[in-house]
Amino acid sequence: MRVAVVAGPEAGHAFPAIELARRLAAAGHEPVVFTGERWLGVDVPGVTVAELKGLAPRPGDDDADAGAKIHARAAHIATAMLPDLSALLPDIVVSDVITAGGGLAAERLGIPWVELAPHPLYLPSRGLPPIGSGLAPGVGPRGRMRDAALRAATSRSLRQGTRERAAARVGMGLPARDPGPCARLVATLPALEVPRPDWPAGAHVVGPLHWEPTDEILRPPPGDGSLVMVAPSTAVTGVGGMLGAVCDGLTGTGVRVAATMLDASDVPLPEWAVAGTGRQDVLLEHADVVVCGGGHGMLSKALCAGVPVVVVPGGGDQWELANRVQRQGSGVLVRPLDARAVRAAVERVLGDEAHGEAARRAAASAAQVRDPVEVCVSVAR
Repeated sequence: MRVAVVAGPEAGHAFPAIELARRLAAAGHEPVVFTGERWLGVDVPGVTVAELKGLAPRPGDDDADAGAKIHARAAHIATAMLPDLSALLPDIVVSDVITAGGGLAAERLGIPWVELAPHPLYLPSRGLPPIGSGLAPGVGPRGRMRDAALRAATSRSLRQGTRERAAARVGMGLPARDPGPCARLVATLPALEVPRPDWPAGAHVVGPLHWEPTDEILRPPPGDGSLVMVAPSTAVTGVGGMLGAVCDGLTGTGVRVAATMLDASDVPLPEWAVAGTGRQDVLLEHADVVVCGGGHGMLSKALCAGVPVVVVPGGGDQWELANRVQRQGSGVLVRPLDARAVRAAVERVLGDEAHGEAARRAAASAAQVRDPVEVCVSVAR
């Protein structure tokens, strides 16, 4: 089948889309990934990468307005990509959860579509506190009352989002009511999900979709000290200055540091630290602990390798994920970024094997996932 995969340019969304396309191609299908210009030159056998038009802000767009960015911009992207999608005539469209224009364009053309969430399921639930709070589900009458009160406090924003999505849909000739996707691919580890009483029909946990953008290998510094892998967040909401704080905090501890970066680092490094582009999956084979920003991609990659984490979350969903990891036992949360706090957290993780055991349990939960290619095929039939 011919598949259009739509995702924005941020690595945390583009990379899972590219990995899904790679798996589709390996299964004999014909995927085309529509994404940002930065990734147009990637070479993935069997995969075509094309520009997703309409990504650039228009005059008057306010990127600080999340609703306008998600809904109004989605309608603009959908309209801009309609000619390309019409020419491709895919059997199915897979659209990233925050790049909703792909789903709108598919619906406009009468093509079945699937939503790709490169993280746990973030739909509101009647059994959970609001996503983003970082809270565990309340226990007992008082805990359930707390969650209900928090849900009530966020309900106004949810209703506003529904109105904005309806307006965007009507503006491009669709009914106001959003029927949603035919299925959802929830690309996470079951260990990072929170049980809910209203898991939606058609939502399938398919495991993380990890794609390495390079074949280069970053060699760790020589020596036999514990290896601390650093992976600063690639998201615009991530915490800055992580590598410098880690090196300052770990001075004199005898550990080694290796930091993987998409872009060149200008941080002065001690002789026991290196930084550069390199395959994270290869470096994880040698790492004893990972210090990262809390984005789902790096967190799930570390856990899949059975490596515990120190998480320094920024904005977006990083606070939610960091708390889930800490509750699961495979990591320690540090906030705000502070060199001494990072040092204490790294020493805590290295000194307690329970964190590594929890990370390995998280990795083992991947045995419970569905094949995302199988889900896409079932929708296209």
